Amino acid sequence: MTGSAEPARSIEVERKYDVDADVPLPDWSGLPGVASVGAAEVRELDARYLDTGDTALARARVALRRRTGGPDEGWHVKVSAPDGRHEWAWPLEAGEADDVPEDVVDAVARWAEPPFTPLARLRNTRTAYALLDAAGALVAEFVDDRVRARNERRGRDSEWREWEVELGPAAPADEAGRAAFFAAVDAAVAAAGGRPAASDSKLARALGR
Repeated sequence: MTGSAEPARSIEVERKYDVDADVPLPDWSGLPGVASVGAAEVRELDARYLDTGDTALARARVALRRRTGGPDEGWHVKVSAPDGRHEWAWPLEAGEADDVPEDVVDAVARWAEPPFTPLARLRNTRTAYALLDAAGALVAEFVDDRVRARNERRGRDSEWREWEVELGPAAPADEAGRAAFFAAVDAAVAAAGGRPAASDSKLARALGR
């Protein structure tokens, strides 16, 4: 595929938590700046990850995927960095999941070159909740994920549940404010029965890392 579209760019600042299947949702009433919780929104997500034969992207902590479902479906490149996870996104293109658009190939060229082949597939029933301030602005999004994963290289299937809290536009802008917010999130999650995630991404967990 060809094209010259500039990707949408964003930085994800989030925390992930492992949680057992029957654990109740946390109580967010004590989070600083959060005045209300929005209604549950269920999203069915299907993400197909690709990499080189020697997993050059994964070793560089870069993820390349094509995901359908949810408000941000499309092609994504995610790059882990100290300030968060940088994400570049392009709209869905016609073709199969392993038919990587030229713009996306160019975006990952500093780490790897084609061919890219299936690495993992993650299907996720996500229930999302908006954590809102008194003016109705988004402080953070909380998602309750139930994941079914397949490691395509090893033919191994796995399932798990996890929570994520990602900062929104109305989140604290300063480092101290963010630290206080996430400390309150950690406490609410621990009180509900969750724990810090053992893997830093769903892809890493699917690959056994």
